[in-house]
Amino acid sequence: MTEDFGGWYGRSGPDWSALDGPVVSKHATDGVSDVVSLVLAPALAACGAYAPIYTGPWLGHLGGALEQLAAIPGYERRPDMNRFRRVVGDVGCAIAALPEDVALNATLSSGLDVLALDIKCGSGASTMTLEAAIDLAESLMRQAGDAGCKSSALITDMNEPLASAVGSALEVWNACACLTGDEVDPRLWDLTLALGGEALTLAGLTPDAREGARRIADALQCGAAADRFGRMIAALGGPKDFMERFGEHLPEAPVVRDVPPRKDGIVQQVDVRAIGLAALELAAGDPSAGFDQLAGVGAYVDQGFPLARVHTATEDAADRAAAALSTAYRVGDKAPEENDLILHRIGGG
Repeated sequence: MTEDFGGWYGRSGPDWSALDGPVVSKHATDGVSDVVSLVLAPALAACGAYAPIYTGPWLGHLGGALEQLAAIPGYERRPDMNRFRRVVGDVGCAIAALPEDVALNATLSSGLDVLALDIKCGSGASTMTLEAAIDLAESLMRQAGDAGCKSSALITDMNEPLASAVGSALEVWNACACLTGDEVDPRLWDLTLALGGEALTLAGLTPDAREGARRIADALQCGAAADRFGRMIAALGGPKDFMERFGEHLPEAPVVRDVPPRKDGIVQQVDVRAIGLAALELAAGDPSAGFDQLAGVGAYVDQGFPLARVHTATEDAADRAAAALSTAYRVGDKAPEENDLILHRIGGG
C-alpha cells in the first residue's frame, strides 16, 4: 500500500514565474541520518537553479529537515509564503515547512520546473520493499507530470543510515561538515551528487546526469554551496556567521561517550528503524541529543572502534540509549556484501 500525497488539498503554493532560471525542488520519503536537503539545495543554487525545498508531515517518524533546522538559533522554519519566495529569489534556495493549509500536490502545480524524488526502501523506511517504493515513485511522478513538471526518481537503500549522525544538531553539524569539506560521509556525498545530477539535467543546465553530478561536486568543493547555505540561514533569521562558526552556534550535549559493541567484529546488518527510534526517544525535545560517528555495514568495531557516540543530557539516558543502539547492530566475523545505495532509477537524465 502506498501513500497518496495527491489527496492533500489546500490553497495554492507560491508563484515562481518571476524568477529568471529553472525552479527545482526535491522531495524524499522518511529515512535516518538524511541531510541531503541541507547539502543539495545550496549546491543547486550555486549551479544556477532556484531550489525551494519543503519539509512536512510526510517525512515520518524523524521529522526530516524540519527537526534538523530547529537546532539553528533563530532560524524561521515556518516563514510566510512572501518571505519564503523572497529568500529563494535572493539566495537561490530556501528550506522550510510546508504550511498546514498548502497541499504537497499544490507545490507541484505552482511553477516548479523540475522535481527530484528520493524514495527510500529498507528497514529504516516506510516503504520496506522495492516494489512499494517504485509504486510510490511512479504515482508521484504522474502527479508532477500532470502539473507540467519534469521529474525523476531514485529508489535508494535505507538498510543502513545514510550518514553518520542522527539527532537535530548532530545532523546539521554533519551537513555543514560536508559543505565545508571537513568530513564527508560517502553515501551522503554520492546521493547528493546523484540527485543533483538528475535535477540539473532535467532543468536543462547540464547535458547529462554525469556532468550534473560533476557540477554539484564542484559547487561543494569550491565553497559556493557553503556560501549559499550560510546566506540562506541568515536570510531566515539565523546567525550571520553560521557557516564560519557552526560548531559554536549548534547546541552541545553535556554527556558524550562511546557506545562499544557487545562483541568485536564486522558490522553485518543494522536495524535502521531501531536506531531512528532510539534517537527519537533520546532527543525528546533536546536538539543536542543523538548519535554520531555511527558505524556502517562492513565497518570493524571493538572497544577502540565503537558503534557510535551518544550525546545526551544525563548518564542514565546515555546508558539506555547505548543499550538500545547496541541491539540494533549485528556483528560477525565475515565481511558482508555492500548495500547498493541506488537500487532503481525512473526517468531522468
